[in-house]
Parts: sequence; C-alpha cells; structure tokens
Amino acid sequence: MAPLNLTGDWGSLVSILTPLLIGMGFGAALEMSGFGDSRKLAGQFYLRDMTVLKVMFTGIVVAGALIFLSTAMGWLDFERVYVNPTHLWPGIVGGLIMGVGFIIGGFCPGTSVVASSTLKIDGLFFLTGVVLGIFAFGETVGRFEAFWNSSDLGRFTLPELFHVDAGVVMLGVVAMALFMFLLAELLEGHFGRGIPAQSLRFYPKRPAAWAFGIALLAVAGVAALRGQPGADRRWELVASNNEDKLETRAVYASPLEVAELVHDTGVYTRIIDLRSEAHFNLFHPRHAVNLSLDDLRDPAVVGPLRALPANTAVFTLSNDEAVATDGWRLLVGQGVQNVYIVEGGINGWLTAFPPLPCLAEAKEGPREPESLAFTFFRSVGDCCDSARPEISYRKLPFDCYLSANPESPGHSAAGVAETPAAAQFEHKVKLTKRAVVKGGCG
Repeated sequence: MAPLNLTGDWGSLVSILTPLLIGMGFGAALEMSGFGDSRKLAGQFYLRDMTVLKVMFTGIVVAGALIFLSTAMGWLDFERVYVNPTHLWPGIVGGLIMGVGFIIGGFCPGTSVVASSTLKIDGLFFLTGVVLGIFAFGETVGRFEAFWNSSDLGRFTLPELFHVDAGVVMLGVVAMALFMFLLAELLEGHFGRGIPAQSLRFYPKRPAAWAFGIALLAVAGVAALRGQPGADRRWELVASNNEDKLETRAVYASPLEVAELVHDTGVYTRIIDLRSEAHFNLFHPRHAVNLSLDDLRDPAVVGPLRALPANTAVFTLSNDEAVATDGWRLLVGQGVQNVYIVEGGINGWLTAFPPLPCLAEAKEGPREPESLAFTFFRSVGDCCDSARPEISYRKLPFDCYLSANPESPGHSAAGVAETPAAAQFEHKVKLTKRAVVKGGCG
C-alpha cells in the first residue's frame, strides 16, 4: 500500500532522485504554463488572464480526486501522507503578506525561481528579495515566536471541519473548481478580450473541457460513494503485514517492562484501559485512560494518538488479552505508532504486582474469559502501590513481595529491606525514536 518507503525499499539514491525529478517536472510545467512572465501572473488580479487560477485549481482537484479515490480503494494510506499543520492566524497573516508581495512584485517565491531559471531580470531581483526576506525572518522570528506558534490546530482538514467523509468534500471541491473554471472563462472573455457580457457563453465550447469535467466528477463521485475506509477496514488493509506480530507475540509486552518504561524519563507512555468503567474504577495502573473499542474508532480520539512523539509507547490493556488485541488492531490499522499489548492483561499485571491482602485476593477456580481474576474489597483506582510499582533495580516492590509471600520474615517487627530479584522478562518494546535525556540549564 502506498505511500512507498523509497529509502527502505529502493535506497538513498532513488529517494533523492525521485523528489528531484518531480520538482524539475513541476518547474517545467510552470514555465510551459507561462508562470515565468510576471505580466501573466499579475493579470489574474485584474481579471484579464486567469491562467494561474486554472492551472492551480487543475492541480488541486486532479491530485485530490486521485488521492481520495486511491484511499477509498485501499491503495493509499492517507494517514501516512504528510499534511502541513494548521496555524490559523499566522497562516492568515502570512497569506496577506504574500498576496501583497505577489501583487507588487508580480511573482510568488516559486514562480520567481521559474523566472530566474530563464534569466529574467525581474525574476532575479524578486528571488534576491526572497532570500533576503528568509534571512530577515530567521533573525527576527524569536521576537514574535508566540504568535508564530499560536492557534495550532495540528493536522486539520476540511473533512474534520465539516465532519463529513473526505470523498464528499472532494466532490464539493471538484464542483466548485468546475464552476470557477467557467467563471474564469467569462471574466477573461469580458475583461481580457473585451467581449460584451451578453455575448458570453456560460458553458465550455471544447469537447476536451467537457470530458475533463465529467472525468473529474466521476472520480470524485466514486470516492464519495465508496467512502473512506473506517477503522475496521483500515486494519483489513494492513493485516497481512501485521498479523505475524500477534502470532509470534512480538507485541505482547510484560507488565514488568511496562512498569519499567513508566519510570524511564526518556520514554513517554500511554496506557489505554479498554475494560468497563466499573473494573477501571476498581483498579487501574496509574495514568491509564479508560476508553472503549468504539472510542478507538473515533478519529477525534485516534488523531492525538497518531500525533504523539516518536518516543511514546502506547499500551492497550484489558482483563485478559482478547479485547486489548482488538484495540491494538484498531490503533495499528489507523496508523498509530509504537503500539503494544500488556501481556496477560490486568490479571497478569496483578499477578506480577500483587495488591495488599487488605485490598484484594485472587479468585479460586475457573472464570469467564475477560473477567477479573481478583476480588477487590473496595475500589482503589490507582491509589495503591500495585498501580505504579517500582522496579528500577529489578526488584519486586516490597509490599507486593510481602503480599505474595505472607510467610516471609519481612512481616516481623525487624523486617527486611531486601527482596528477591524480580523475574526476568524479554524486552519487546522497540520505539521509533528515544528522546535524549538532558540535565542542567543547557
């Protein structure tokens, strides 16, 4: 499934040449469209030449329609496509500044490069100004950094704004673009060629224009009708590449490892507890959040999980492992990185870190799958040592050891400060990136 991992699959040379060739092709397309001529570019502001609008809208709607058709068909994982984060007010102010510069100078930064490539003097002067502006911005951005980073909406797209399927939004964008193409032809005819308004035709004359419009509507219509894949279907698309991790138990992390990572200052941890609210209130690891499988199908919930730093480990947790495994599938299918399952569930956690006898005791005999294997005498939430055990030195927490070994001499008045070493475990968690821990003021 696209997008392709050029560096991993094809090597560094291909990963360098591919964007280079695409950039050269884009520049050539701009030059052939006349974007190296400032008079043509400025003509759009006087409604005499709408080439810029037509070329840019064509690129937007063709790329958008094909992207969301590919996503709907399962050929492309859109969540792995980089989308610039939205900073609302800085973006508005920056757009106004660029627009004023475009009108005054006759170029935008990209088209000034196109003009400079053909040695146009005005393009060279404009590009020089762009370079000086970049330098000036870099030297002064610290003075308004708070505004520069304000109104951060993250990866925010129109489907998220309107709460509708991306294919439906794309169909609306295509319809708007076709209307703008027709309007641009009318404006060019009246202001550019002097055709009287009553003589203008509000429909294209060329068969190719009709074919282009119908093809775009058809592609966007298929994307809208099929719809973008939901959480369950997204897992089906990537299952073949990930089921082996479940079969080999490569993603089942020991409770000991989870507890160790909680205390690791170089790693962020997120524990997602998929049990019922009642069981969650009885006991849960400290800082765990209580969600349901339906919550993990909600883009508003999954979006922040995808945006977590690369040195974050996400763990799913249930009473046993079945529900947690379903949660793992949903998260992995939706592109969340570094997702693991707590081995043995909360029952395995409590076996590794037994609660005090005054809080709970293990149940005897058989039990139903995904049921709690301990009887709690009261709800403790995360207000006990088992919720955040200390295993920094590979030792069982002292109270947990005493709970599991009531005959230990540690119960005497003298007590002992030493407990046997904790059971060894295999480290399963492999993060995309581990943060560098720094100290001091520097």
